[in-house]
Amino acid sequence: MATSAVLTASETHAMKRAPVVEGVLPAIHERWSARSFDGREVSSATLKKVFEAARWAASSNNEQPWRFVVGGRGDATWKKIFETLVGFNRTWAHRAPVLILGAAAMHFSKNGAENRFALYDLGAASSYLTLEAATLGLTTHQMGGFDQEAARKALGIPAEYALGAVIALGYQGEPTALGDDTLIERETTARTRKAPGEMVFSEWGEPAEL
Repeated sequence: MATSAVLTASETHAMKRAPVVEGVLPAIHERWSARSFDGREVSSATLKKVFEAARWAASSNNEQPWRFVVGGRGDATWKKIFETLVGFNRTWAHRAPVLILGAAAMHFSKNGAENRFALYDLGAASSYLTLEAATLGLTTHQMGGFDQEAARKALGIPAEYALGAVIALGYQGEPTALGDDTLIERETTARTRKAPGEMVFSEWGEPAEL
């Protein structure tokens, strides 16, 4: 893709935005997973709002098993998280001003029983986090491509916590800043989603009438 034909950041955001459906939260339409970040830092006040949203997610027995390790670009925690990323993710995530690693306690605190829903609950909290970020004009990109054992060791995360995803967070940058044609093409390609009938059933495999 020739860089002269690449969409701007605002054009990319407009193209990536989900089609508006009346009654659906605007943040859901706004959220998408950018890889290009600009140079702006994210303030502590803004980060507090993001994590405030995450802490109000629902969880099994109100256990709130999620934990988030957060690093800002230039500090030791950011560097530790970044160094666990697979090579492909390193090619763009180095521009993200904030890196977050989610973890979940796999046993209930009240009785030590296994919490089979801990990762589900971490996912719910992470979803709230990304939607609040979108509301605040931020972009997020969630990554499974990282070395879990290296991250656990580097960050001192106990064995009783399962690791979720790494989340890059910041303000959307220009697609051309990615500097790689493959990444630029991914950044500026329209999103697709399965139709409701492919995932919402009245009986297994039978689309529900919505």
